[in-house]
Amino acid sequence: MSDLRADALQVLSSWAAPTPEQDVVRQRYVDYLEGHASGVFREDRPHHLTASTIVLSHQRDAVLLTLHTKARRWFQFGGHLEAGDASLLAAATREATEESGLSGLTLDPVPVQLSDHAVPFCGEGVHHYDVRFLAVAPAGGVHAISAESLDVRWFALDELPTDDPDMLELIDLALRRG
Repeated sequence: MSDLRADALQVLSSWAAPTPEQDVVRQRYVDYLEGHASGVFREDRPHHLTASTIVLSHQRDAVLLTLHTKARRWFQFGGHLEAGDASLLAAATREATEESGLSGLTLDPVPVQLSDHAVPFCGEGVHHYDVRFLAVAPAGGVHAISAESLDVRWFALDELPTDDPDMLELIDLALRRG
């Protein structure tokens, strides 16, 4: 078993889900990983794990989001796990840093939310089993637009560019942690 898969199984098996619905998703992820040796990598079809991070401002009064190039929607930062990632947390940290341009993010090592969602631009029937973390940006940190984004922008909590229930739940759960 790969170290990354072992880490993912350990994190997900021990994670205390914030809701009964999230616990059902957690168990689905664990069952999938137990049956798919490469389930942490994008080559595993039709499903595979991804890692993402919702970034809160230092004051916790704003959220940094990316306008995703392919989806053309505002999201948290994240993406596929890579062979060089030592853990889910390391993958989430790498993705958040690369896509936001921010250095010095402080990540909470415990996932905030899980999201099983279809990703039509990755192929028919493909689902990302996303493990979502929380990061707090350093005071005065300067973000940048990456090659994977059309824009990166701070949004006040009352001006979010989405009404997606999954994203709103993620932000709410993150703020409860903050």
